[in-house]
Amino acid sequence: MSSRGLAELVLIVEDVPKAARFYEEVVGLTVEHETSDEWAWFWAGRPGEPQRIALHKGSLLFEEHSPLPPGERFGRVHFAFDVARAELDGAVDRVRAAGIKVYGPVDFDWMNARSYYFYDPDGNLLEFWSADPG
Repeated sequence: MSSRGLAELVLIVEDVPKAARFYEEVVGLTVEHETSDEWAWFWAGRPGEPQRIALHKGSLLFEEHSPLPPGERFGRVHFAFDVARAELDGAVDRVRAAGIKVYGPVDFDWMNARSYYFYDPDGNLLEFWSADPG
C-alpha cells in the first residue's frame, strides 16, 4: 500500500461552534459540512480533495486504548498550513485582526521557507508555512 498523503486531522475542542468560527474566519478554511455542537468539518486543501480538518467535542473511537490518562488522551498538537507567499501577509493580518497574537516570522534557510505561529482557542499551535517563491 502506498500513502497518498494526509486524509484528515481531528482536533478535540471544548466548544465546537467557537472553534469553527476561528478556523473559518481567522485561519480561512472552507467549511465542508454544517457545524453542530459535536462536529465541524473543513477542507484543509483544495475543496473536494481528501484533506480535511475536523473539530470534535467528546471521545473518539478506541480512546479507551490510549496509553495516556483520561482527560489527556489526545493532548495538544502543532500543525502547519501551506500558504502561498503572495497570500502570506494577508493571512497573518487576518489572524492579527482577530486579536490573536502572532509569533514570527521565522525564516528557515534549510528549507527556504518563512513561518508564522499562533494558537487556536484550545491551545493547539498553528503555523502558516510559506516556501520562497523560486
